[in-house]
Amino acid sequence: MSECSICGGIGLVPVLSPSGVRGTRPCECQQLQRYHRRLAAAQIPERYRHCSLDTYETAFKGANPSLAHALMSARKFADAYPVDTAGNGLIFVGTSGLGKTHLAVGVLQRLVQERGVKGLFCDYRELLKKIQNSYNPQVNTTELELLKPIFAAEVLVLDDLGAQKPNEWVWDTVALILNTRYNDKLTTIITTNYADQPAGAGFKSDKNGATPVRGEDTLGDRIGDRMRSRLAEMCVRVEMHGEDFRQSVKRARFG
Repeated sequence: MSECSICGGIGLVPVLSPSGVRGTRPCECQQLQRYHRRLAAAQIPERYRHCSLDTYETAFKGANPSLAHALMSARKFADAYPVDTAGNGLIFVGTSGLGKTHLAVGVLQRLVQERGVKGLFCDYRELLKKIQNSYNPQVNTTELELLKPIFAAEVLVLDDLGAQKPNEWVWDTVALILNTRYNDKLTTIITTNYADQPAGAGFKSDKNGATPVRGEDTLGDRIGDRMRSRLAEMCVRVEMHGEDFRQSVKRARFG
């Protein structure tokens, strides 16, 4: 970082009190450096580092009204943190391409900047893969070492909850993470592509109304109904609907 033109790099600027007493105060460059350190520690992926609540789009043609409501909910949460949120978090629910991760990161960025929060971004599927890999005797990192920052983060963004194919080990790991953060009253912001419904709610009857036919998995199917119930206590649900705007507004182009 280049030398500050205000403090000359010493980090302090002279001040004069109303009574005429000379002193110093921290320069704004120090606050900016602390913000950048906290932001780096949050481990937000490069693809999402530009995401803020101010850059989330809701006015494009055909936008579902739920997107504007989700943005408003995200802003209200960020404004209310931490006094009026009381350890609760948010869970953004909706199909792919609606900007759930954008909003989650936007809230995290604002809290890091305006509240000095020590936050962490975590991809759910990637975390489970790292934990599984830690069981390899040739890997020096232990499961506890991987989970320690997840447990300790003042604000955790857990992205794409339910993405990993469920089994008993996955359910136990999810339960450990969510219960630990719930008991410590730490804020968790979650995104998921799965409908917030009980396990089995996606089953449908066949044409004759007899044999159940498996439909779309629900959040209960992916993380278990017990943890889905826990989430109802931990997070305010924000439903998002509409078409995948990555196929239109955010579609990749050259030039």
